Amino acid sequence: MLRRNKDFDIQSIKQRFGIIGNSPLLNQAIERAVLVAPTDLSVLILGESGVGKESFAKIIHELSPRRHNTFLAINCGAIPEGTIDSELFGHEKGAFTGATEARKGFFEVADKGTLFLDEIGEMPLGTQARLLRVLEYGEFIRVGSSKVQKTDVRIIAATNVNLEQAVREGKFREDLYYRLSTMTIYVPPLRERGNDIFLLFQKFAIDFAERYRVPPIELTEDAMELLRAYRFPGNIRQLRNLVYQISLTTPQRKINAEILSRFLPKEERSMVPMPLHTSQNNGAQDLNEREILYKVLFDMRRDITELKKLVFQLIELSGSQAGERIIEEHKELFQDIDTQELRREMRLIGTRSSSKEAESTPPTIELPDSDSVIEIEAEESLSLEDKEKEMIIKALKKHNHRRRAAAEELGISERTLYRKIKKYGLENL
Repeated sequence: MLRRNKDFDIQSIKQRFGIIGNSPLLNQAIERAVLVAPTDLSVLILGESGVGKESFAKIIHELSPRRHNTFLAINCGAIPEGTIDSELFGHEKGAFTGATEARKGFFEVADKGTLFLDEIGEMPLGTQARLLRVLEYGEFIRVGSSKVQKTDVRIIAATNVNLEQAVREGKFREDLYYRLSTMTIYVPPLRERGNDIFLLFQKFAIDFAERYRVPPIELTEDAMELLRAYRFPGNIRQLRNLVYQISLTTPQRKINAEILSRFLPKEERSMVPMPLHTSQNNGAQDLNEREILYKVLFDMRRDITELKKLVFQLIELSGSQAGERIIEEHKELFQDIDTQELRREMRLIGTRSSSKEAESTPPTIELPDSDSVIEIEAEESLSLEDKEKEMIIKALKKHNHRRRAAAEELGISERTLYRKIKKYGLENL
């Protein structure tokens, strides 16, 4: 009887909050949200981007004694680092340039209510220290003020990164992590929810059909197998967009595997390298800015090696003592290439084309001095920013300048993308 009542409660909550699915992991997450809702404990919601973490924050708020007060959802990754303190804690008039009047922060606005801090892992360390004081003592100070103010706000935080790893790397405060994770809720990604993917597909297809008065699309058996095998890195958000796109652009209402495959992105085309580790706590893969730079550096290393080969061949072709001296003085530049193999290839090419070379005038080759050889490598190193800028432009154009989608494509936070857009002057792109 007890189990039956629990099932009934879960089903009613799903209907109330529009949650689709019956997987055990999903039900477990709902049970934990219901269990912690009547308390004032801080909650940390873990899960990949697009799994619906905000829905669980709303469940906790709506089933809590604070349900009649304010619920605010804040994306910490979307607020520039220079203004996040002002947004959260407010500021006094004249606290900084542009502060023409005093302003309440979210902790004042949401007093007696609930504050949902999404992407908490992107919060600057200085702001983390101020947040910790709010959690421990219910106190904060406006920017530009010395007056301590009280607030009664429940904090629900969410992240798609491994906070334990961030603590080890010094990017997140250990004391704040343990203070936030009094209760943790893991929201599973779509690929771990089994047949829920078909329920969600059907739901989105019916929603589109009812809104635009067209027959809903359906999947054949082979299409269902293909859908089940796809990883869906964008989770529910990506699935919804996929259903809408197919419903709009495909005249057929019965979708087979061949049609579906044309709409599923090829994961191997991604320019973002795969992460080297998988979080054991939240199952989320931590794509970050450093890993993008690894990809750029690997490509750059290949280009530099090719350039060294070209420079070595040009010097060898000169056949002069000056060329030999340059190679000897800067032999460390060529230590990562097979100079003997290059010489054999050059002799082979020279033997095959000796008759033609005898009839033609050999080109004049200007030998680089030692400074210019070193300068070549330095200039290549500086092209890192150009490659990074090029990747950002491509991502923005691919997603029609939707910054959140572009940031997910690049594997960086929206705040980091915002900072780099300003850095490279791409605001009006």
